Formats: sequence, structure tokens, C-alpha cells
Amino acid sequence: MTAEPLLSLSSVLSGTGADPYRVPGARDIDALYPAMAGDGDELLPPAPRERLPIPLAAHDRRRLDLHSALTANGVAPLPGDLDAINILSALDDRTVETILHWITVPGPRPARAS
Repeated sequence: MTAEPLLSLSSVLSGTGADPYRVPGARDIDALYPAMAGDGDELLPPAPRERLPIPLAAHDRRRLDLHSALTANGVAPLPGDLDAINILSALDDRTVETILHWITVPGPRPARAS
């Protein structure tokens, strides 16, 4: 009895692209994920005319702002952190602005004059 060799990802995906006969849907990958079609293109937010006109509740907007600030500064929220982010996003706008300032401003903080 001879065993067939296991396929590795590198054997399935060639250097020039995926073989559509061995990887179903490989032909449509650029249509499904247009941000991945280019070489090194960054994922950019949609243009203002392409954005959906859906209003966000203040709580949701603050929660997204906190997530964005943490992620942009290299802090991936852990599962237990989500509860803290939800609690912080329930605070008022001024308090969340201060927290965002703490997260986003690099370096030591200058001392405040009393």
C-alpha cells in the first residue's frame, strides 16, 4: 500500500497564483477582495460618497474610537478588555477624548501646573 503525499500550502499555491482547478474560488479572489489585488496596497477607508449614511449612537462611536486608537498603537484588545472598552465608551465624550489622548500621544506627559 502506498500513501499519497500530503499537500502543503506552497504546493497548492504556485508562485504566480493559485491554480483554479486545485483551489476552488481562486480565480475570483481579486473580485472578492479588491484591496488584496494590488501589490502592497493599504486597506483605505471608503471615499465619502461611498460611505453608508447610517448614524451611529454615541456609545458605539466612542467604542469604535477606543478600538481604533488601541489597534493603531499596537495594542490588540484581549477578550477581557472588551468589557472595559464597553464601560469606558459609556462615559461622556470629554472623558473618552481624554482617554484617547492618553492612548495616542507618544512619549512622557508634561506635568500640569496646578
